[in-house]
Formats: sequence, C-alpha cells, structure tokens
Amino acid sequence: MSTQVAVKPQLQPALADGSGLYDLIIIGGGPAGLTAAIYAGRNRLRTLIVEKLVLGGQASNAFFIENYPGFPGGISGQDLEKKMTEQAARLGLQVIWGTAGQLEAKGKKEFAVGVDGRTVRGKAVIVATGTENRKLNIPGEAEFRGRGVSYCATCDGAFYKNKNVVVVGGGNSAIEEALYLTRFAAKVSLVHRRDQLRADKVLAERATAHPKIYFFWHATLEEIKGDKFVKEAILKDVATGKRLIVPADGVFVYIGSRPGSDPVKAAVKLDEQGYIITDDKMKTSAEGIFAAGDVRQKSLRQIVTAAGDGAVAAESAREFIEN
Repeated sequence: MSTQVAVKPQLQPALADGSGLYDLIIIGGGPAGLTAAIYAGRNRLRTLIVEKLVLGGQASNAFFIENYPGFPGGISGQDLEKKMTEQAARLGLQVIWGTAGQLEAKGKKEFAVGVDGRTVRGKAVIVATGTENRKLNIPGEAEFRGRGVSYCATCDGAFYKNKNVVVVGGGNSAIEEALYLTRFAAKVSLVHRRDQLRADKVLAERATAHPKIYFFWHATLEEIKGDKFVKEAILKDVATGKRLIVPADGVFVYIGSRPGSDPVKAAVKLDEQGYIITDDKMKTSAEGIFAAGDVRQKSLRQIVTAAGDGAVAAESAREFIEN
C-alpha cells in the first residue's frame, strides 16, 4: 500500500525578483484563487499567487461547511483549504506572501504588481482578493479589538468558555458563528436590526431553537465598554430609541463585507459598492485582467461559486495569453 505525502506550494518563487515573466499572476489565495491556480496548472501556465494572510481566505476560518458538493457529511474550512492547496501545489503552484499594491499595465501582455517592495510581472492577472469584514465604526470597537472585539469566532471562540458573548448580524456568517460559539459560551446574545434573520432557513431554525442563543430584535449595537477587556455592550432599540446595557465578555461582528478591489480600482470598472464588474467569462473592462470570487459583482457569494469563477477566469486567461 502506497503512502501519500502532502505537497506544499513553493513559498519563494524563482521569478519573484522580477527577473522573469509569469504567465499568470493571481492576487488572492482563497477558493477562487486556488481553483484558478489548479486550472492554470493543468494548462501548464507558470502561475504565481500573491497572498497577504493565509491560503483559503476567509473560508479557512469556517468551522464547518455543509454546502460544498462532494462532502455530504460536511468539511471544515481548514481541511477544504488543505485539499485545494495540495492539489494546486502538485501542479506547480508558487506563492509569494505580502500585500499587493496597485496593478499597472506595462505593455499589451505585461502587468506589474508591487508586493511589499518587490515587483512581480505576469502576462495576465486574475484578481481574487475576496472581501473583508465591515466595521461598525462605533465607540469602543477599535479600542477593544483583540481584547473582546473579534470578527472570527473560530479564531477566538475558545477564549469565551462559560462567558457571555454578543453577535451582531443576521446573515449566514453571523448565525453560523453564533452556533459555533455555543460550544464555549454560556450565553450568546444575537443583535439584529430587523425582526427576522436573513440567513438560510436551516441555519435560522437551528439558531432560534438553540437554548443558549437569545435574540435582540430591532436593535443595533451603539457602543462597547470595558476596562482592559470588554465588559458591556450598549444596545439601542431602533423603534423606541431606548438604550439597553448587556453584560458581555466578547463581541463578534458580522454585518457584511467590503470588496478587496483596491489593487485594481484605478485599472478596471467597479460598481457603486466597489465590486469589480465582469462579463460571464470573468473579463473586466481592462484586457488581460480578470476577476473571480467574492470581489466581483455577483448575486451569490459562496465557496462553490467562487470556485466556479476561478475555473472560468483561468480558462479565459489562458485564451488571452495564447491568442
């Protein structure tokens, strides 16, 4: 019986010093970027991913993913990321770590991307930078970040064993993370400005039936207070204006996200929210620049749709490079 050995991507690509030209640069290593890298690798394109944090993107923080095809029993975000990364690595994926700066066109088929003082060049670019969590921008949010304010329950949930936490939001992310926090917290208070959740019905039903989850409907979080750490969440009833003090050791914020389109905002057309506008082949308004995943204008932002975008973008990039 043979033993499979995990393959990891090269972290110091040979061309990263600018001495050569990649076929394809992918900005962002989430599900869209990794899928694009897999398809590009199968077409023997010299491919580089630029990633600032961790391969897998925000999906790698998901405790449990139930709606990705092929895993009827579900899979953790980290395990799915590992499988995608290994598959891409077997096809020659190279990764450079850092924050991508502004993308510049240097010729008909040459683009340059600054990465923390270095420059990498490619014949085509796929932007798969995803989104980042929106902030409430209320008193106490920035002051207590890392000291009770968090945007990732799977990262920080274990710190709140037998404690009280507040979750802000009503979408899938908020409900999934609230359910995850019940593994540790004594009480999870969910704050939502409407009278019903926006999350999928299955998730909403689980949350409303859970004995540890309590709901504050028609409410917003107005202020976070504490000393060294979070102690209180100040809520406001949106109908009456009445303020309510809720004891809390932690606050988890899930109120949506903003697109990570900054590296290409001067190069391609964006919608009014900053999402990249593409056609059905993932082509942007600029020739040779493609977009995939949550960063582009679309109706559904899920791991499975990001992966589909990545496959289409890689094929379109191949056609552009070869033609």
